[in-house]
Amino acid sequence: MLTITAALRDRIVAHARADHPDEACGVVAGPEGSDRPERFIPMLNAARSPTFYEFDSADLFKLYREMDDRDEEPVIVYHSHTATEAYPSRTDVSYASEPNAHYVLVSTREEDTYEFRSFRIVDGVITEEEVRVVDAY
Repeated sequence: MLTITAALRDRIVAHARADHPDEACGVVAGPEGSDRPERFIPMLNAARSPTFYEFDSADLFKLYREMDDRDEEPVIVYHSHTATEAYPSRTDVSYASEPNAHYVLVSTREEDTYEFRSFRIVDGVITEEEVRVVDAY
């Protein structure tokens, strides 16, 4: 189960809305071993595409060095789908390289609402998990 604050969820959704019609992407880091998302890190979709996202390799390298220096790890890796449901595509599964991360997808296909779902993706296997939204940890 992913436990996330309403404020972090709202920031992820706002980023997805702001980048629409292109897919948005980013990370929420947390203390190593805690499984608690804390630090919101929106990233640039280097592909600038409505159907595909790609982290800039230099930005990603910098982010991992920074997380390492801060004793953090990626708790959430998120991106948006702009025209389809919030479910991992085959490409999303092929990019899933963090077995301990929660892969959050936000669908912005509807203007007045959104889908916010979380998955574990390990060795190509997708498992949807419950999302519990809290006011604070």
